[in-house]
Amino acid sequence: MKKSVSILATLALVALVASPVARADQAAAQKAGCLACHSVDKKLVGPAFKDVAAKYKGQADAVAKLTDKVRKGGAGVWGQIPMPPNPEAKINDAELKTVVEWILKG
Repeated sequence: MKKSVSILATLALVALVASPVARADQAAAQKAGCLACHSVDKKLVGPAFKDVAAKYKGQADAVAKLTDKVRKGGAGVWGQIPMPPNPEAKINDAELKTVVEWILKG
Protein backbone atom coordinates (compact mmCIF):
# COMPACT_ATOMS: atom_id res chain seq x y z
CA MET A 1 0.00 0.00 0.00
CA LYS A 2 2.78 2.45 0.92
CA LYS A 3 4.55 1.71 -2.34
CA SER A 4 1.47 2.42 -4.45
CA VAL A 5 0.83 5.69 -2.56
CA SER A 6 4.44 6.69 -3.18
CA ILE A 7 4.13 5.89 -6.89
CA LEU A 8 0.90 7.89 -7.16
CA ALA A 9 2.48 10.84 -5.36
CA THR A 10 5.46 10.74 -7.72
CA LEU A 11 3.18 10.61 -10.78
CA ALA A 12 1.15 13.53 -9.46
CA LEU A 13 4.32 15.56 -8.93
CA VAL A 14 5.55 14.79 -12.44
CA ALA A 15 2.18 15.84 -13.87
CA LEU A 16 2.27 19.12 -11.95
CA VAL A 17 5.81 19.90 -13.08
CA ALA A 18 5.28 18.91 -16.74
CA SER A 19 1.83 20.44 -17.14
CA PRO A 20 2.77 24.13 -17.30
CA VAL A 21 5.38 23.43 -19.98
CA ALA A 22 2.98 21.36 -22.07
CA ARG A 23 0.29 24.02 -21.69
CA ALA A 24 2.74 26.75 -22.76
CA ASP A 25 3.78 24.73 -25.82
CA GLN A 26 0.16 24.04 -26.69
CA ALA A 27 -0.62 27.74 -26.22
CA ALA A 28 2.13 28.61 -28.72
CA ALA A 29 0.62 26.12 -31.18
CA GLN A 30 -2.81 27.67 -30.62
CA LYS A 31 -1.47 31.20 -31.08
CA ALA A 32 0.17 30.21 -34.38
CA GLY A 33 -3.06 28.66 -35.64
CA CYS A 34 -1.81 25.06 -35.67
CA LEU A 35 -4.80 23.79 -33.69
CA ALA A 36 -7.23 25.04 -36.33
CA CYS A 37 -6.24 22.04 -38.47
CA HIS A 38 -4.43 19.71 -36.06
CA SER A 39 -5.29 18.00 -32.79
CA VAL A 40 -3.08 16.24 -30.29
CA ASP A 41 -4.74 12.85 -30.62
CA LYS A 42 -7.06 12.77 -33.63
CA LYS A 43 -6.95 13.71 -37.30
CA LEU A 44 -8.76 16.90 -38.21
CA VAL A 45 -7.85 18.58 -41.50
CA GLY A 46 -4.22 17.62 -40.90
CA PRO A 47 -2.72 14.69 -39.03
CA ALA A 48 -2.86 14.32 -35.26
CA PHE A 49 0.30 15.45 -33.52
CA LYS A 50 0.69 11.94 -32.03
CA ASP A 51 0.76 10.53 -35.58
CA VAL A 52 3.39 13.07 -36.62
CA ALA A 53 5.47 12.12 -33.57
CA ALA A 54 5.18 8.42 -34.47
CA LYS A 55 6.16 9.00 -38.10
CA TYR A 56 9.30 10.96 -37.20
CA LYS A 57 10.27 8.98 -34.10
CA GLY A 58 13.99 8.24 -33.96
CA GLN A 59 14.90 10.57 -36.83
CA ALA A 60 17.78 12.76 -35.72
CA ASP A 61 16.81 15.53 -38.14
CA ALA A 62 13.08 15.50 -37.32
CA VAL A 63 13.04 18.97 -35.73
CA ALA A 64 14.77 20.51 -38.74
CA LYS A 65 12.56 18.63 -41.23
CA LEU A 66 9.32 19.59 -39.53
CA THR A 67 10.38 23.18 -38.92
CA ASP A 68 11.15 23.52 -42.63
CA LYS A 69 7.86 21.85 -43.56
CA VAL A 70 5.87 24.20 -41.31
CA ARG A 71 7.66 27.25 -42.71
CA LYS A 72 7.22 26.27 -46.37
CA GLY A 73 3.91 24.38 -46.15
CA GLY A 74 3.23 21.49 -48.48
CA ALA A 75 0.96 18.64 -49.48
CA GLY A 76 1.07 14.97 -50.31
CA VAL A 77 2.71 13.47 -47.22
CA TRP A 78 -0.53 13.18 -45.21
CA GLY A 79 -3.02 13.53 -48.05
CA GLN A 80 -3.88 16.02 -50.73
CA ILE A 81 -5.11 18.88 -48.53
CA PRO A 82 -2.23 21.37 -48.47
CA MET A 83 -0.79 22.91 -45.33
CA PRO A 84 -0.20 26.62 -45.95
CA PRO A 85 3.20 28.11 -45.18
CA ASN A 86 3.66 29.67 -41.75
CA PRO A 87 5.90 32.72 -42.00
CA GLU A 88 7.98 34.05 -39.14
CA ALA A 89 5.46 36.87 -38.70
CA LYS A 90 2.96 34.22 -37.57
CA ILE A 91 5.33 32.20 -35.34
CA ASN A 92 8.95 33.10 -34.66
CA ASP A 93 11.77 30.58 -34.98
CA ALA A 94 12.14 29.99 -31.24
CA GLU A 95 8.42 29.35 -30.73
CA LEU A 96 8.28 27.15 -33.82
CA LYS A 97 11.14 25.01 -32.55
CA THR A 98 9.43 24.73 -29.16
CA VAL A 99 6.15 23.67 -30.75
CA VAL A 100 7.83 21.11 -33.04
CA GLU A 101 9.77 19.63 -30.11
CA TRP A 102 6.50 19.43 -28.12
CA ILE A 103 4.78 17.66 -31.02
CA LEU A 104 7.65 15.16 -31.32
CA LYS A 105 7.40 14.29 -27.62
CA GLY A 106 3.98 12.89 -28.60
